[in-house]
Amino acid sequence: MTATSSSAHPPSACPIIHPFDLDEGGVNRPGLYKSDRYHALREAGTGVADVLRANGTTARLITRYQDVRHVLRGPEFSRTAALDVDDVELEGTLLGLDGDEHTAVRRVVRDRFTPQALDRLLDRIETSARVHLEGMIRNGASDLIDDFALPFALDVIGDLFGVPQQERTQLRVWGEAFLSTSLPREEVSAAEQAMAMYLAGLIDQRRQAPTDDLLTQIATEGTHLPFDQLVKLPLALLVGGWETTASSIGTAVLVLLTHPYEEYETAYAYLVANPSAVSGAATELQRMFSTSAADAMPRRVLRDTVLPSGAHLRAGEIVIPSHDAANFDPRVFSDPHTMRFDRPAQPHHLSFGYGAHYCIGRHLGQAEVEVALTLLTTRLPNLRLAVPAEEVPLKAGHAIAGPEHVPVAWD
Repeated sequence: MTATSSSAHPPSACPIIHPFDLDEGGVNRPGLYKSDRYHALREAGTGVADVLRANGTTARLITRYQDVRHVLRGPEFSRTAALDVDDVELEGTLLGLDGDEHTAVRRVVRDRFTPQALDRLLDRIETSARVHLEGMIRNGASDLIDDFALPFALDVIGDLFGVPQQERTQLRVWGEAFLSTSLPREEVSAAEQAMAMYLAGLIDQRRQAPTDDLLTQIATEGTHLPFDQLVKLPLALLVGGWETTASSIGTAVLVLLTHPYEEYETAYAYLVANPSAVSGAATELQRMFSTSAADAMPRRVLRDTVLPSGAHLRAGEIVIPSHDAANFDPRVFSDPHTMRFDRPAQPHHLSFGYGAHYCIGRHLGQAEVEVALTLLTTRLPNLRLAVPAEEVPLKAGHAIAGPEHVPVAWD
């Protein structure tokens, strides 16, 4: 299967508008496939392009794998110094901190997201997936997102943090607004503040009555953190924990049901017949169909530097490392537009980031996707879309890409 589809640097005479999927009203509407613009820009010159962003700032888009890795790990590139040009409010979160501040916040929770910690959670994850899938099956033809992927992902992360079951729906409402790139800024900020104050209340409760959940760990081991960083630590992890996972599951199933693989009519049918390929399939789908709606977050260049491609960057410039372009770099991935479930594990794709900001929940998210795909292909081997593929609605104006709904049916 082949899948196609403020800076110190002066913009070119005809600036390239970024993101590439903006509609006439300025709303980002990413398709299932990454824009062909990524591949054209990556193969031109050094693969570094001047872009004009939707918020009016200019930036340099970095598209080659080695260059993107260099930006993601290099201390000369700052997230904190680029907060003023972010599309989503991330000040005080793990995604908006650099250096020692970032390390101090991450250290509070990192032991709960290791492979060893995941091993202890796996039975609970599998049980949760089974419960939600059986509920979907009892309802008959359903929406895979609303009836399975989202409640499953929300319960896994909600249970980990100890968020009361009856309050998770409201948390999702706030999270949807927080991740919007099209709502008025005031509405987004109001949702963030409401969520932050709610979590602050839960943290205070855990200090008074500790349990064994992650909020208790944050409450008791994060006492050295400023209040803003303390409450935004669970905020970012919670929202990212359910939204990216649910979108990854929905995207994976949509792709598997609509693309052939080897001699099989669909890649889904291939996994039904070859269950040992699920892990490799999940990884390959994350490479080709990442749930980022518009590349990694911007960085500001702190000092003049030269990228591996030879491109020169100047202090003060804003750069956007594009893992979506880098994940298809033919210098690194052979035949990158062909879906291969047996692709070598090295080199890693960059959908989870790289360096200090490498996604802390990557092991948990990967496990949830693998559990979901294993269970679906085992329990519902004849799963199919209930509508034509072109009628599956995709998210718009959102920081996370993927299908909004995936109507499905089965025999």
